[in-house]
Amino acid sequence: MRHLFTFSLAACLGASVLPPPAQAQDFPTRPIRIIANQSPGGISDIFIRAVGEELHKRWGQPVVVENRPGGRENIGVRACQDSKPDGYTVCILYSDALVYNPHLFKKLPFDINGVQPMTNLFYILQTMVVSADLKVKTLDELVALSKAKPGTLNYTTPVYAAVAMMTRLEKEKGADWVRVPFKGGGDAVTSILSGTTQITIVGEGNLTSHIRAGKMTPVAMVNNIRSQNFPDVPTLAESGYDGPPSKASFGLFAPKGVSRTIIDKYVAEVGKIINDPDFAAKNLKARSLVPAISTPEAYAKELEKDRAEAAQVVKNAGLEVQ
Repeated sequence: MRHLFTFSLAACLGASVLPPPAQAQDFPTRPIRIIANQSPGGISDIFIRAVGEELHKRWGQPVVVENRPGGRENIGVRACQDSKPDGYTVCILYSDALVYNPHLFKKLPFDINGVQPMTNLFYILQTMVVSADLKVKTLDELVALSKAKPGTLNYTTPVYAAVAMMTRLEKEKGADWVRVPFKGGGDAVTSILSGTTQITIVGEGNLTSHIRAGKMTPVAMVNNIRSQNFPDVPTLAESGYDGPPSKASFGLFAPKGVSRTIIDKYVAEVGKIINDPDFAAKNLKARSLVPAISTPEAYAKELEKDRAEAAQVVKNAGLEVQ
């Protein structure tokens, strides 16, 4: 009896100290949710749905994308932070929410450390386009038109470095336009096509078909990288602007507390998906996205560095703090 009790006690103690990674190694055993802080139809939404399809094939579990746009991307970050840290909810977040928003809001609706970086996914080639109805081809022509018709041109962009650029053009070149907030890349395209706004700065992948159809005119490449799709479009630097180029990126995040074993599993699998030549050609190169898979540590350091630089951009541009 004593031996039986001793064995039972040892078994209980052994069970009590089974490490979480033992469960993590079996992950996933049920459906996965991915929260996106951009609206449906935009570049990040299309991209992460493609990744989700591949994860479904590889892991055998459904992947559901849940869009939580709005609030300058804060709503999606908060939803990510408040999710259960079991690995079954991860998030694709626009980096500006964690880079610029801490300097643009007196009080954030989320804890900057409430989400943990898993990996950078990609950088976006940001393009400034105008409605073809404006009949302008260059940034100088656009500035001149805004002066001739003060207060009548609207622009929209999710990129705060681009907002800083537009604000600086107002101060230094006398441009006159009005910023219109929006929820995501898909909304920006719709607003141009409907005539609600005349200027937008978003990922080139949102715009390619409309540029080729003659409905939009590209004016400048905001990242200061020439586009393979539209090689004749000058960069901002070539257009005479010397401000900070946008590094707009989207990364994969998890609620704070997800085990490192699960995070590593996501990073490894998503890395394989993105590095697959067929997937990359269809879902990255064709949409003007630059792959940027990194380790959690490297991505965390990149965000910290960008956040420090963003403080100066916000100050120099005089952007309003809410």
